[in-house]
Amino acid sequence: MKKNLMTVIILALVLVNLVLTAILAFTIIPQTRKSNQLIDKIASAIDLELEDGSSKDTAAVPVEDIEVYDIESSFTVNLSPSGDGKDHVAVFSIGLSLNTKSDGYKSIGTEGLKAKETLIKNDINTIVSGYTMEQFREDEQSVKDAILEDLQEMFGSDFIVGVSFSSVNTQ
Repeated sequence: MKKNLMTVIILALVLVNLVLTAILAFTIIPQTRKSNQLIDKIASAIDLELEDGSSKDTAAVPVEDIEVYDIESSFTVNLSPSGDGKDHVAVFSIGLSLNTKSDGYKSIGTEGLKAKETLIKNDINTIVSGYTMEQFREDEQSVKDAILEDLQEMFGSDFIVGVSFSSVNTQ
């Protein structure tokens, strides 16, 4: 009788163990997958940032190979509303750093930039107007990066290696 009672108890414990294992599997595995996806996204973002930082940095281009193209007229751009009920404006001038050794520079050059200056100005106005005054003041580099990325996409080349602001005023 003792052997049968022990067998029943062991069988019951095995079944309880099986049920608890199934419950754990169905509750933990989805969370683990979500965590793995988050880790993958973070890792890919870090890799992209490292690649972008090294390829678009003007320091990677020797100074003697950089030509600065100044857009003659200054920009006056209405900034996005910042919640204080006031309209804000940014007034600035822009210079583009060009890699003279790039194939894109050889095919487009400063003449191509002059011919497309209206499109360039429009894109710059569109990008800058998407920022609030606080964003523009606090993170000017992200505005420059957004303009640089857009111009490189517009020309389909990376001969534009930098964007610089001069005489920046916000109100």
